[in-house]
Amino acid sequence: MNYKVKLFSGSSTHTLSEKISKSYGQELGKVSLLRFSDGEIQTSYEETVRGSDVFIIQSTMPPTDNLFELLLMIDAAKRASAHQIIAVLPYFGYARQDRKDQPRVAIGAKMVANMLAAAGATRIITMDLHADQIQGFFDFPVDHLYASSIFLPYIQSLNLPNLTMAAPDMGGSKRANAYAKFLKSDIVICYKQRAKANVIESMTVIGDVEGKDIVLVDDLIDTGGTLTKAADMMLDRGATSVRAVCTHAVLSGKAYENIEKSRILELVVTDTIPLTQQCSKIKVLSVADLFGKVLHSVHSFESISSNFIVS
Repeated sequence: MNYKVKLFSGSSTHTLSEKISKSYGQELGKVSLLRFSDGEIQTSYEETVRGSDVFIIQSTMPPTDNLFELLLMIDAAKRASAHQIIAVLPYFGYARQDRKDQPRVAIGAKMVANMLAAAGATRIITMDLHADQIQGFFDFPVDHLYASSIFLPYIQSLNLPNLTMAAPDMGGSKRANAYAKFLKSDIVICYKQRAKANVIESMTVIGDVEGKDIVLVDDLIDTGGTLTKAADMMLDRGATSVRAVCTHAVLSGKAYENIEKSRILELVVTDTIPLTQQCSKIKVLSVADLFGKVLHSVHSFESISSNFIVS
């Protein structure tokens, strides 16, 4: 049986959702997202979804209203007898809380996975999780996409003479190594120690950066502290230039100011999270076409691996 496809958008990433729907070749469905005066959210579909494959597009960056809005949209689709409910999270919030790294802390990523399942999602499509193993928190299919298919062609187009990929921390070494192998470049790794979240106590670099054109690669950028400090350190050690590519532009606190004042030549991000300010050093590449292709493949039960350059 050929089930109808319905695409809907939450409020946090409506612009990206419109681009994805255009790439897919179908307009977004009509959904009502209302708020009571106390802030309570109410969602309702303004068209039938009975027996349809429903794709709900919503990044779950703060505030937590974005996550709860997605949960309500999933629940509403379930109660309206949708055939499948595919939650499309270009950015999966709370992914940094993927383990107990100290006593008596929550595993936020697992809790979010549980809530999505309880609400009625039957599949998840997301991009560049903070840790690949988060996929194991779900007991249904997870399509994990990689921004490398967007970033790598851009890095190649720069034609940097002494390209060297860099990981901003030990946890990002696998990603940086995958990029370096594809680009046949060298790799260096920054080693940092944190005093607490978002506060770096010390940092050093493992590898030679003198005379190199450095490209730092990471899954997200939050305050920008790690990247700006890494750029300063490598330039002080003789690097010719430093750029950065980061999938998710969280950019909280003084991030925009930090980046604008930094010695980084360019920060390349995707539109999984919309920018809230303008910054001359930030370039945005869209993930809309990639998500549009994958949505087609998921609906028609086709392989999506052809969309990956490196993983």
